[in-house]
Amino acid sequence: MTSNRPDDAGEILVALGANIAGPAGPPWATLKAALAALKVKGVAVRRVSAFYETRAWPLPTDPPFLNAVCTIETELQPLALMTLLHEVETSLGRTRSVPNAPRSLDLDLLDYRGQIVESALTLPHPRLAERRFVLEPLAEVAPLWRHPISGLTARELLDRLR
Repeated sequence: MTSNRPDDAGEILVALGANIAGPAGPPWATLKAALAALKVKGVAVRRVSAFYETRAWPLPTDPPFLNAVCTIETELQPLALMTLLHEVETSLGRTRSVPNAPRSLDLDLLDYRGQIVESALTLPHPRLAERRFVLEPLAEVAPLWRHPISGLTARELLDRLR
């Protein structure tokens, strides 16, 4: 099901995060390298939030994360886009081991033009509304965006976390 709201609902939103160095260098360099890699792969990066430093979870003793959100445009469908995001993660040193382990790069597809999907991929991202480290940069980069299920903006979802 796709929504036809006249706001940021037509956006494709991707979250970026890193808390350990990878082949591109420290987390800030890795996030920049990931954005560049997306462009090389034909994905148009439209807007990028500031980089936000946040405590690691669930172990706050792990290195802090650097997080951001970007809006993109692509002809790729959601599952193909997710595959591409995983390829970029791997190319920048991501290895999948224990859930929530420190990582050189994490790319999450948050929303794909307001689609609601429950299959091999769940859209919108199922934990998006619970994550301050996603909602803060999301509110910055797509202030008119509304959650496809709840209808709440990122700012409204943030206020609920407080």
